[in-house]
Amino acid sequence: MNFTVNGHETYAFTGGRNLDQSKSTVLFVHGASLDHTVWTLPARHFARHGWNVLAADLPGHGMSGGEPLAEISLYADWLCTLLDAVGIEQTALVGHSMGSLVTLDCAARHHDRIRALVLVGTAVPMPVTDQLLNAAFENDHDAIDMLTAWGHSPAAHFGGNETPGMWMIGGLMRLFERARPGTLYNDLNACNNYTNGIEMAQRIKCPTMFILGDHDMLTPKRSALELAKNVYNAEVVVLPKTGHTIMSERPDALLDALVRIV
Repeated sequence: MNFTVNGHETYAFTGGRNLDQSKSTVLFVHGASLDHTVWTLPARHFARHGWNVLAADLPGHGMSGGEPLAEISLYADWLCTLLDAVGIEQTALVGHSMGSLVTLDCAARHHDRIRALVLVGTAVPMPVTDQLLNAAFENDHDAIDMLTAWGHSPAAHFGGNETPGMWMIGGLMRLFERARPGTLYNDLNACNNYTNGIEMAQRIKCPTMFILGDHDMLTPKRSALELAKNVYNAEVVVLPKTGHTIMSERPDALLDALVRIV
């Protein structure tokens, strides 16, 4: 479904259903240079079970217009602008990777708008190596190769997807490849520069869940567990033999966790 946000056409997957202000809402936020399609399976589930669903393409991503935003806090504020544009007062937030920083920041500073928070594949800080940043800046495919390799657990490199017909490695690579030039660098740089995540975590007031991969090389579990200590009464779910791309590696386990809080 298309909406106008800050003067730009914005796309959000709604599960094929119109939004109903009387229903609870779930807003899904994707990672660096990706788009709404990473959330297709859980978004469909919640849409078919009576929730409003918004799996949004962030500005300059996927089918949304405008330019990518330079800071995590700007993306966080944009989420509230999106909610205003569609007439939704309050939502649950689910964010992956960069999207987890965006949702963390949004929930901390706009807590009256957020009823629950789920951070998937997260860490604070979320540093990016110079090698990866430089490759992304040059629009060098090496950046995509690194993210695709490091973003999956060892087992995922050999296949075995729970969703028949899906190719995890190739699918993620193609998502990165179809992003607009400069988007990946912009987003990685925003993650690298986000330094006040612990402070934001301490402000969280809503029920919060962490969903982590035991073999995550991009946002290591140990960093996420330290972050979770700063969120009051947070629930932590650790999925064994799982990397960073939790939505494709463990879609069933992810959904089992989401339905307990969203």
